[in-house]
Amino acid sequence: MHAHVILAAGQGTRMKSRLPKVLHPLLGRPMLAYAVEAALALAPERLVVVVGHGGEAVREALGGYPVVFAEQKEQLGTAHALLQAEGALKGFSGPILVTQGDTPLLAPDTLRALLAALKEGAGMALLTVELPDPTGYGRILREGEEVLANVEEKDASPEVKAIREVNAGAYAFDPFLFQALREVRNENAAREYYLPDLIAIYRAHGKKVVAVRGRVEEALGVNTRLELARVEELLLDRLRREWMLRGVRMLLPETIYLEPSVELAPDVTLGPGVVLKGKTRVGEGCEVGAYSVLEDTVLEPGARVLPHSVLQGAHLEGGADAGPFARLRPGAVLKRGAHVGNFVEVKNSVLHEGVKAGHLAYLGDAEVGAGANIGAGVITANYDGKRKHRTEIGEGAFIGSNSVLVAPVRIGPGALVGAGSVVTEDVPEDALALARARQRNLLGYARRKREGS
Repeated sequence: MHAHVILAAGQGTRMKSRLPKVLHPLLGRPMLAYAVEAALALAPERLVVVVGHGGEAVREALGGYPVVFAEQKEQLGTAHALLQAEGALKGFSGPILVTQGDTPLLAPDTLRALLAALKEGAGMALLTVELPDPTGYGRILREGEEVLANVEEKDASPEVKAIREVNAGAYAFDPFLFQALREVRNENAAREYYLPDLIAIYRAHGKKVVAVRGRVEEALGVNTRLELARVEELLLDRLRREWMLRGVRMLLPETIYLEPSVELAPDVTLGPGVVLKGKTRVGEGCEVGAYSVLEDTVLEPGARVLPHSVLQGAHLEGGADAGPFARLRPGAVLKRGAHVGNFVEVKNSVLHEGVKAGHLAYLGDAEVGAGANIGAGVITANYDGKRKHRTEIGEGAFIGSNSVLVAPVRIGPGALVGAGSVVTEDVPEDALALARARQRNLLGYARRKREGS
C-alpha cells in the first residue's frame, strides 16, 4: 500500500483572482479534482491534501472525496508544504506519492510507474518530460536512469541549458522522506524550501534517485488564465475524440464544449457551438442544434433540440422537440411527440403526448394534457407574490392566443379558451371560456379625434 500527498497550498497570484488557483474550473470541475481523482485511481491507503491560501474553500470543494487535510500556514516552498503532511501520515511506513494540485493532466498510469521505480530499488523517483523549449524549467542531469541533479536555469551553464529533459513536479519517495525533508535548507533568493533539493539529500544518504519519463502534457501546470485555457482545450480535445470514436457526430467539433460528466449515445448529432454540461444524457439518434446549451438535461432516443435553445434540468422523451430559441427550465418534461417552439419558456411543468406550444408562451407549474394546443402569447400566471400555484390543462384543450391563465386554475378536457381571455375560474370540460370585454365600435370617433372636435 502507498500514501499520496497533493500540494495545493499556493496562492496563485498570476491568476489575478480571489478564487484559490486550484479551484479554478476545468470543464465544470475544480482543477484540483483532477489531481484527486488521478490519486484515487490507485486506491491509496491515505490521501492528504495540503492546503494554505483559501483553505476553507478548498476543503468545502473536496467535501465529497475521501481525503484528509494538512495546512501550510506560511508559504515557505514546496518542501515545507510537504512536511506539513507528516502528522496526517503518522504511523504510515510505506511509499509516498507526491503531486501538485495545479497539474491536472497527470495520468494514473504515470503514478503507477513512479511507484514501480521504488519497488525496483530506488529511494526516490521523479517524473521528467522532454520539452521542445525547456526555458524556465530546472534541467535534469542523469547517468543512465539515475538522476544526479536538478539544475535551475539561473544556475545552468550553456551546456546544461541545452538539455531538454525537465522536472515535471511529481515524485515517489520511500519512508526516509520526512527525515530528508528536515535536511532541506532555504539558502536561495526566495528563502524557501524546495522539493528538488531532496535529490542531493537522498543521494548523500546512499539512496538511488531515478527518473521516470512521462508525456509532455503531464508537465503542464496552471499558473495563469492562459495556461488554464490551454489545459482545458487539451481536455476538451480528448473528450471530443473519445465521443466521435464512439459514434457521435460533431459538426465543427472544435467549437463544441462538453464536460466529462456528460453521456452521449451513438448516432447523436451535435451542431456547431453546442454546450453540454453537468449530468446531461443524450440518447441514440438525438439531434442538438447549433449554439444550444444543455445542462443536467435528459434527451431520450429520438428527441430533438433545435438551434439556440437553452435547457436546464429538462427531460424530453423520444419524438419530442424544443426550439429554435426555446427555454426549458428545471422540471420541464416533454412527453413523446410534444412540441415547444420559438420563444417558449417552460418551467416545472409536464407537457403530455402531442402537446403543442408553438411560440411566445410561458408555461410554469403546469400540467398540460395530451393533445392540448397552447396559442401564441399564452402565459400561466403562477405566482401571487408569495406562493407558486398550479395550472391544469386537460387533454385536447385549446388555449387561444394571448390568454392569461391565473393559477390556481383548471381547464377541463376539450375546453376552449377564447383569444385574449384572462381566466380566473375553472373551465368545465368541452366548454368555451370568454373572459374579455365585449368589443364596441364607435363610428367616426377616430376622425373626430384627429380633427380635434
